[in-house]
Amino acid sequence: MKRFASANWQGTGKEGKGTLTSQSTVLNKTQYSFSSRFEDGIGTNPEELIAAAHAGCFTMKLSFVITGGGFTPGNIDTKCTITLDNGAITSSHLEVTASVEGLDAAKFAEFVADAEANCPVSKLLNATITSDAKLV
Repeated sequence: MKRFASANWQGTGKEGKGTLTSQSTVLNKTQYSFSSRFEDGIGTNPEELIAAAHAGCFTMKLSFVITGGGFTPGNIDTKCTITLDNGAITSSHLEVTASVEGLDAAKFAEFVADAEANCPVSKLLNATITSDAKLV
C-alpha cells in the first residue's frame, strides 16, 4: 500500500505561502505558512500533521493490541504533542486515556508500551517518544 500527499510553496520561506493536499482530499489545498508553523497564524503545519498522524496511528495500534490481549476497548482518546527544537523534531509525547472493561492498570501499561513502540508512525519517527496513560 502507498499513500501520498503533495505540497506547493510560493515565495520565500518567511514571506511565502503554501498549500497541502492529501490523496483522500481531506486536505485540499489547505494553507500553511511561516506564520502557521512558527507563530499563531491560520492554517496547518507539518508538525501538527505529524502529531495527528502519530495520535491516530498509535490509537488504532493500541486498539489492536488491547483486542489481541482479549479485551474490548470502549473508548481511547490520544493527544500527541510534537516538539520542534532548533530545526529538528526532537520528541513526540502521547497522552492517552482509555476505558476498557476488566483491564487492570499494569496490563494497560504493557499494551500502551507495545503500541508506542510498534505503531508504524512511532517506527518512522527518529525522536524520543513518551507517553502518559490513564485507564478510566
